Amino acid sequence: MAQVTVNIDGKAYRMACEAGQEDHLVDLAARFDSYIGNLRGQFGEIGDLRLTVMAGIMIMDELHDLQALVDANAAELEDLRAKAGSADSARAAHDDEMAAVLENLADRLTGLSRKVSGADK
Repeated sequence: MAQVTVNIDGKAYRMACEAGQEDHLVDLAARFDSYIGNLRGQFGEIGDLRLTVMAGIMIMDELHDLQALVDANAAELEDLRAKAGSADSARAAHDDEMAAVLENLADRLTGLSRKVSGADK
């Protein structure tokens, strides 16, 4: 297991992570630190725990909004898949109709050709 040191609100925290995930963890910590910094800039010294809770709630709010967007996109995708399935069925039915019409036309042309050539006499 790899270890990395991240800085949040001016404090260093040693954290363990899976090998290869070090940069990702540093990026996540930096993003969290920006929430803490923004809140500290807005509210001043209100306590580390309170800042952490507020930042966590803000992140959960964003996560909620993103989950709602994912759910809406999933529903839209399902609707599009259903419509595509209906369109495929309609196209297949249309293709079957066209094949029947062409087969009928071919039979009629064969019959006319025989009449014209005198083969039906």
